[in-house]
Formats: sequence, C-alpha cells, structure tokens
Amino acid sequence: MTRPIFDRTFDPHYGEAVALSPLIRRVVAPNASAFTFYGTGTYIIGMGQDVAVIDPGPLRDDHYSALLTALAGDTVTAILITHTHLDHSPLAARLKAETGSPTYGFGPHGGGEAVQVEEGADRDFTPDIILRDGERVSGKGWTVQAVHTPGHTSNHLCFALEEEAALFSGDHVMGWSTSVISPPDGDMAAYMESLRKLLGRGEDLYYPTHGNPIQNARQHVKDFIAHRLDREAQILACLNAGLQTIGDMVPAMYRDVPEKLHAAAARSVLAHLLHMAEDGRITCSDPNPTLGSRFFPAASLS
Repeated sequence: MTRPIFDRTFDPHYGEAVALSPLIRRVVAPNASAFTFYGTGTYIIGMGQDVAVIDPGPLRDDHYSALLTALAGDTVTAILITHTHLDHSPLAARLKAETGSPTYGFGPHGGGEAVQVEEGADRDFTPDIILRDGERVSGKGWTVQAVHTPGHTSNHLCFALEEEAALFSGDHVMGWSTSVISPPDGDMAAYMESLRKLLGRGEDLYYPTHGNPIQNARQHVKDFIAHRLDREAQILACLNAGLQTIGDMVPAMYRDVPEKLHAAAARSVLAHLLHMAEDGRITCSDPNPTLGSRFFPAASLS
C-alpha cells in the first residue's frame, strides 16, 4: 500500500494572524475535529489595499473577531471560496456585510441527496461572482487564478497565486490526510482527473485549508494518485476473496484507521466502486449502487 508522507505537526496560533510569505497571512479557527485537523485556516492575500480572503470559515464569533483584527487597516475586495462545506464558506456572509466585498466561487453546493459527512454542506452560499476554470481575480500586488478541481465536491476550486507560484489547495490536496470523496456530489473519477490536472501545472508549494503548507507538492500529488490506485487494487482483492459489501470491505481495508472514521471511509469506498463500475472493472447487482449493495468482479455477473 502506497502511503503519502503526512505532516501532522502544526501550531495553529489560534486568534493570531501568522505571516507565511510576503503576500500571505493565515488565521486558524478553533474548530478542530477528526475532519478539520486543528481547524480551518483562513488565508489573507495582500497587505493594505485590495486584499483577498480565502475561506472565511465556520460561523464562530471568536474566529470572526480574530479575522477582523487581522484585517484592521486592510481593504477587502475579494472573498474567495474553495468549496461549500460548513467549515469553509458560512462566515463569508458576515464578512461580506462588514466589508462590502463580493464573494467569488464556482457556484452553490452541488445537487444530490443530503449525506452528512465531515462538517456538512453549506447550502446557503451562492457566490456573487461565478469563477470558471482559468479566470483571474487581482488586487494590488497579487493575481489569483481559479483552478476547477472537482472530486471532493463538484464546486471545488483551488486558487493559484501567480506572484509566488503557490496554490491554495483547499481540501483537494492536504498535507495531514487524504480527502473524503462522498457521493453523490463527491466523485472519484473527477477527483483523480483533478489530481492529474495539478501535475500539469507548475506550482510545487501548496497552502491547504487545514494544516501546514506542502513543500514538494507535485510529488505529494503523485503519492495521492498511487494511494488511490492501491485502494482500487485492495477493493479488487476483497471482491476476489468473496467480500461483496462495503460493510465487509471497510474493516479489512482500514484496519489502521479508528473505527469512528469508518463511516467516512465507507463513502470513499463507494466512490471508488462507482468509478470502477463505470469503466467496467466491477459489476453491481443494483442499477443504482448504494452503501448496502453487493459488488462483484467484472466476470462474476453475466
């Protein structure tokens, strides 16, 4: 099993704005959990006039106060949203009301049934300005390009800071953990394609919303791709061994993962199975596979 090298060392400096580069500051919300690591990292790009804020974070008064303190003397002209989970986008509305800045994003949360995973979906957010792949937002001394990276969610964007050849990778690529891919809005085929898409870009320094910056990020992405391919090989091995349900596969595949995270792991296994069924590597007895369906190697059903 290929395992990416994870960095689980992190000092959140709650309530403080920490300078990470000449153009980047970060304020971390105290919303630590099994899915947010030490909390949501809200990034501020620029200094003084025309600053951008990426992922204002969850609806917490303490984080909002810390963010306003960090922005004292700045003029916010862009609020950028990587995606619409409750730990990323909800505070955008309050920050917009305070600053008058428009919000930018790929769109509202994707369709499909409401499945509670991670921190849950923010279905109240709709961006003022729609950003499509390749479009740019700029301010004094900085330019950000939107990079559409569906998979974790259908509306996930990364943001490339051109002046520093760095990428704000949201939850698409993190240094402390892999991402949960939860159907129906999460899509494994799209996620894998989005990972490969990043390999075609030049950035090798990523700033994820959770955890430390990722150095040598391109190799990290390659390790993520290899890890997901290994998971698919594990699924085929499970099927060949007669384990036909996700409930049987998860304990075998995630022996080293705490049981409290197995429900999220099951969503990612379902995403893999849907992807593998689409390209004919496996079959399912149900026309619309679910967590309770039975799956088989491709040659098992005729």
